Amino acid sequence: MIDVPWKIFSQTGNIEAYLWMKQVELDEEEEEGIDDTLLEDTHF
Repeated sequence: MIDVPWKIFSQTGNIEAYLWMKQVELDEEEEEGIDDTLLEDTHF
């Protein structure tokens, strides 16, 4: 998913595309963290 905003940013220099890319990265990290937490809670 990061490819689209990166291509836009690299071709246009649009700072909004860069910020969009960073937000996508943060969202993906949060999703990974949530999945890990759920797995930890199920193992006693």
